[in-house]
Amino acid sequence: MELRYHQVLSSHLELLAPAGNTLKMKTAFAYGADAVYLGIPDFSLRVRINDFDLKGIKEAVLYAHKRGRKVYVTANIFAHNIHLKSFVVYLKKLKTVGIDAVIVSDPGILSLVKNNWPKAEIHLSTQANCTNLEAAKFWLKQGVTRIVLGREVTLKEIKEIHRVLPKLELEYFIHGAMCMAYSGRCFLSKLFINRSGNLGDCAQPCRWQYDVNRYTLKAKGHEEELELVEEQHGAYLLNSQDLCLIKNLADLIKAGVSSFKIEGRAKSVYYQATVCGAYRRALDLIAKKTPAVKLNKELDFLYKELETKLVHRGYTTGFLLEEKAGQNIVDSHNKSNWEFCGQAIKNEILANNKIRLIFQVHNTIKLDDELEIIGLNYDIISLKLKKLFNASTGEEISEAHGGGGGQKCFVELDGKLKLPEFAVLRRKLIDSISA
Repeated sequence: MELRYHQVLSSHLELLAPAGNTLKMKTAFAYGADAVYLGIPDFSLRVRINDFDLKGIKEAVLYAHKRGRKVYVTANIFAHNIHLKSFVVYLKKLKTVGIDAVIVSDPGILSLVKNNWPKAEIHLSTQANCTNLEAAKFWLKQGVTRIVLGREVTLKEIKEIHRVLPKLELEYFIHGAMCMAYSGRCFLSKLFINRSGNLGDCAQPCRWQYDVNRYTLKAKGHEEELELVEEQHGAYLLNSQDLCLIKNLADLIKAGVSSFKIEGRAKSVYYQATVCGAYRRALDLIAKKTPAVKLNKELDFLYKELETKLVHRGYTTGFLLEEKAGQNIVDSHNKSNWEFCGQAIKNEILANNKIRLIFQVHNTIKLDDELEIIGLNYDIISLKLKKLFNASTGEEISEAHGGGGGQKCFVELDGKLKLPEFAVLRRKLIDSISA
């Protein structure tokens, strides 16, 4: 039986998570997401690491609606003529599935949705780079009910848009990868290897290493210099830091944002659990009107969790506070002291007031490893692994591995612990690895 992660404390605040496959969707819901966004590769800006088809979307909708959650389908490529007929066929099938909204960026796609499904709820993708009030007015007149604002929009601008258009829903990215191009409109991948980021097939050349033979760039007539740093593996000229706005949620709420979006359809279930769990807890604390001193302490803790227990490129607040988005020119990403090592398959309540947590192993796990389980409300359950059992035979084992789909094991825990349905486990790596 599923344990609900949270009660919705404020019906107008939505935590929106990415879903690259069914398990990622279920993990997001288990850790507090109110809705997910997903799409099939043909029309979504995620061609690779995307397991959904129409049958999968239908199953996702049934699963979500049974739990009072929502599913939004992305159709946010910049379409060419070749896409139009097949999109109409796809859209008519989507109409029968019962999705909660279509996310579009292309005016032609928007027109096809309106003509073939007049009652569809339409959200404007961030790819349309809506960054001002007049653009928001325009899209509202076209039938858009929600705008996913461009990451370039500042807090002041969000307030102004909401003040003039209070009935327009505003969605904003709060966590995940940042693109070095304006609202993600990048052409480097197409240039280098003929994979178009605007058709969902970006190879992320902004994360590649480059050789350079100069140390600074300076435009004539301008004082600012761009430092080009080259280390032994090359230089990272275009590598943006990742977005993290967990300490800015209250300001976004006051500004008029009602949906808080996490980036990362291609990322792991461990990422889903960690990020959804942390932001769910933060949003609920804010909705409860937690006193400032306690709230700030909690947000510091959650930020530290995101900073030290995930692989990322360093964190930035992007353009929200009218500052430059941070750039990581030192390396492609950080290292973490923690590693994803398993995900729960089933929780069994035993007669001796214990829980048998059956999980599938990812990477490697051994006796005496220091483990953490992300529990409900992002409560961290710490344990040192003293007993580990093979789930198939029941015999005690000293280690398990994630290769070939991953061994299935179980541990026994205190029966009073509250675990989400798809609980994730992580293990601490050697202390010498820098967090």
